[in-house]
Amino acid sequence: MRHLLLRGDFRRLLATRLSSQFGDGVFQAALAGTVLFNPSQATDPFDVAAGFAVLLLPYSLVGPFAGVWLDRWSRRQVLLVANLVRAVLVLGVAALILAEVTGAGFYVAGLLVFSVNRFVLSALSAGLPHVTDEPSLVSANALSTTSGAIAAVLGGGVAIGATELAGSGSASYALLALVSAVPYLVASAVVSGFPRPYLGPDHLTLAATVSARDVLHGMVAGARHMLAHPPATAVLSVMAVHRVFYGLLTLMTLLLYRNSFTDESGLFPGGLAGLGEVLAAGAAGTLLAAAVTPAAVRRWGKAPWVIALLLLAGVGQLVLGGLFTPPAVVAAVLTLGFVAQGVKICVDTTLQESVDDDFRGRVFSAYDTLFNVFYVLALLVGALLLPATGVSWPVLVAVGAGYLLTALAFSRWARHGAMESQRARIAPLRLHQSPSAAHSSRPQA
Repeated sequence: MRHLLLRGDFRRLLATRLSSQFGDGVFQAALAGTVLFNPSQATDPFDVAAGFAVLLLPYSLVGPFAGVWLDRWSRRQVLLVANLVRAVLVLGVAALILAEVTGAGFYVAGLLVFSVNRFVLSALSAGLPHVTDEPSLVSANALSTTSGAIAAVLGGGVAIGATELAGSGSASYALLALVSAVPYLVASAVVSGFPRPYLGPDHLTLAATVSARDVLHGMVAGARHMLAHPPATAVLSVMAVHRVFYGLLTLMTLLLYRNSFTDESGLFPGGLAGLGEVLAAGAAGTLLAAAVTPAAVRRWGKAPWVIALLLLAGVGQLVLGGLFTPPAVVAAVLTLGFVAQGVKICVDTTLQESVDDDFRGRVFSAYDTLFNVFYVLALLVGALLLPATGVSWPVLVAVGAGYLLTALAFSRWARHGAMESQRARIAPLRLHQSPSAAHSSRPQA
């Protein structure tokens, strides 16, 4: 990855991502602390799932609009303005936390911040091919998305550490939300160093407004473009299924550390400190995936590597998570972090390679919407299936078996796709081969 870091434009986009996602980590820790670990509030599975649903499902509806705008407007401008807007919005969230406002008002304020985030993450992914070359795209995704995820974890870790020192009251969480505005402002300042058209789209439209009809036509065109490229459709399907299992495991982990792992002493504590340890394990798995995935893809290809990761997820969750002890859960989360990031790197790269730049904004917005909708649906299903303790062997077995079945289905698609590609390569050769050469038994020079 050294040659990527020698490029000034790649470093600038990476710095924008790191600062932005560090702020996300701080802000999300403030929200999680307010909803999950505030001593004045009780939490059951439905509370957790409802909180995620209110914050994530409505803002996912912004995805189609974001996609059309990202294919019509300067992505540099989108990143600059969106981070400024988020910095202002988190001030309002901090005031609500301090005033101990709960219910609809609190969720709407958080929802606005998350909605703007749709533009930021999709624009970062859609603009990445403009700061690297195609042979380096896997490595570029490994470095940028992984370091961004780790920056978010670090932001969350710093926030959790701050609450350990300052306490877990409303004032502490309000201060965390307020501090998250600083990284957003830094990200906006960094991305302003790009010329306006630098990050695309290649054919920039200067229209100031996008009508509902534009959005509908843009969505249809993006869907047709994606369906015309089977690799893009296949990897998005894998990601959607993976997010269902990931959501179930997320809710299970939160409930375990909220209600079952209550001893906050020892090497593997429970409570908020233990959840911080889980975040660190997930970050370690993410970092390991970034180090391993580019080499694995060069050696075996993206599809075989995704299949191997899905098999690892199925076996790892059954063997490790089934113990339902803090050390085993930490190990299971490390494994899941490795799998999730490895799959994401392959999915991002496949989409960037297989779709045209003029459609990337819409495709990545659809991807982002699927990413969150299936996650929230899994949380809602988990709220019905999981007990308040989080301990459920049937759910864990279903998740493990689901990963294994997904690996089997994707391997069959990959074999079919390889056979179709081989036929497509052989057909032109047969058409250009002369009849005498086709039937001759003599060796050809």
